[in-house]
Amino acid sequence: MSLLARLAPHLPYVRRYARALTGDQATGDNYVRVALEALAAGERQLSSDMTPRVALYHVFHTIWSTTGAQLEDASGLEARTDASSRLMRIAPRSRQAFLLTALEGFTPSEAAQILSADAHSVERLIGDAQAEIDAELATDVLIIEDEAIISADIESLVRELGHNVTATATTHDEAVDAVARHRPGLVLADIQLADGSSGIDAVKDILKKFDVPVIFITAFPERLLTGERPEPTFLITKPFQPETVKAAISQALFFHPTRQKEAA
Repeated sequence: MSLLARLAPHLPYVRRYARALTGDQATGDNYVRVALEALAAGERQLSSDMTPRVALYHVFHTIWSTTGAQLEDASGLEARTDASSRLMRIAPRSRQAFLLTALEGFTPSEAAQILSADAHSVERLIGDAQAEIDAELATDVLIIEDEAIISADIESLVRELGHNVTATATTHDEAVDAVARHRPGLVLADIQLADGSSGIDAVKDILKKFDVPVIFITAFPERLLTGERPEPTFLITKPFQPETVKAAISQALFFHPTRQKEAA
């Protein structure tokens, strides 16, 4: 199989990543082009110890880290009004680790291969990036959860990240009423609620009124992953790991289009 055939399925994604990393499509595409030219000329090689996708990102990073990471100019950040301005304020190494895992879906161990680092360092970098994002995008949160202990655990995690829990609801009607009283910037929702009502229906009714990022935390993920629209972008299965919830909150707030416009 030719080099181009091996890499073709991954090129749209590495271009997306390069654009997010550099804050500019033309600049990102240029670095991808340079990486491909280096591979074609034999100046760089895809590592046989990595999958083709991981190896491609690794080559891209090898090239970008020797030029792009050093040439970043922060002078124009104040004039930028989109999510890329927030990204560019994050230290390059932390930004890389965050985007590789949050945007591209690599595991921390895969991101470590790409960055020529160890997994522990990558997890620390991701945490640093999440802390910066959470501090900048602190918001009001509605929790829809009928189990008191789990609700308390989630509320504690949310507050640790610097967010404010404005209400907790255990039923569909309580959730809708809570939104009517105070519009949240984020919703964390279970599916099966106390009175037999549905968290899915509650979220649908909330989204009819305004657009807000939603994270489902549930023991019944199969009820959401049906192939029907809309399926949730953020779905966490119970029992959950605290760091998984924290990461999802950071990602949901950062990448949600409405939040990007509000931050502008």
